[in-house]
Amino acid sequence: EGKYHCPVLYTVFTNNSHIVANKVTGNVFSYEAVEQLNIKTKSYKDLLTDEPFTRQDLITLQDPTNLDKFNVSNFFHVKNNMKVLDPDEEKAKQDPSYHLKSTNLETRETLAELYRDYKGDELLASTMKEPEAKKTDKLNAAHYSTGRVSASFTSTAMAPATTHEADAISDDAVRYQYVKKKGYVRLQTNKGDLNVELHCDKVPKAGENFIKLCKKGYYDGTIFHRSIRNFMIQGGDPTGTGTGGESYWGKPFKDEFRPNLSHTGRGILSMANSGPNTNKSQLGLSA
Repeated sequence: EGKYHCPVLYTVFTNNSHIVANKVTGNVFSYEAVEQLNIKTKSYKDLLTDEPFTRQDLITLQDPTNLDKFNVSNFFHVKNNMKVLDPDEEKAKQDPSYHLKSTNLETRETLAELYRDYKGDELLASTMKEPEAKKTDKLNAAHYSTGRVSASFTSTAMAPATTHEADAISDDAVRYQYVKKKGYVRLQTNKGDLNVELHCDKVPKAGENFIKLCKKGYYDGTIFHRSIRNFMIQGGDPTGTGTGGESYWGKPFKDEFRPNLSHTGRGILSMANSGPNTNKSQLGLSA
């Protein structure tokens, strides 16, 4: 009769039927058939294909005795308002008119005239070129927007924007949030070896710079060009003058100050620079 039924007992499935599925094979049966032929006999083989499975592979599709399990309002995706994005709808949202649900005749005629005669975007595009926007994904998308919508409404120098876009977090911020461990480096000097612990979990930029310079042999053969008794020794400059050295990226990087990290005691390793945010390759050890 064209109705769904159990392939073993041939009972028609109704709203009051107890229905289960075999996750291994994908076959669907009435619970009575599985209970009588699989569970009670302890013979866990698919009733159609004879393929072995376990009791944990049984998925309850419908159980009239357990209505709470199938209460739609308790489903995870309903409680958390999770929706599958419709590509066609997302594309339609790019058109500002999508958000105008109902408008009167005068408004529609005004908008039609505006769309027909407005040439501002073309003129603006011919005089200035916007920098290429960085693409965002679930890893680097910020919880705040780029601000282009509000900026375009308040500045005549920007092209109108009607779509809020999530700003992109810097690559460093995305990478460094996964750094949870310390780093360790052994400095080999003519006076012996120094084992150094790096707080990569607290100052990841400085840690990455130092470790990568060590790996490329940047510090090989360099000297401590400055020594101040009871204060520190300074090195890391391949020229040995105190004015040279480059970071791993070829340009200075910002300071990473942390209130729980201080230069107290001997043997504290830190970056040496010529001013705020001028860190390169030079470093100092407290004495």
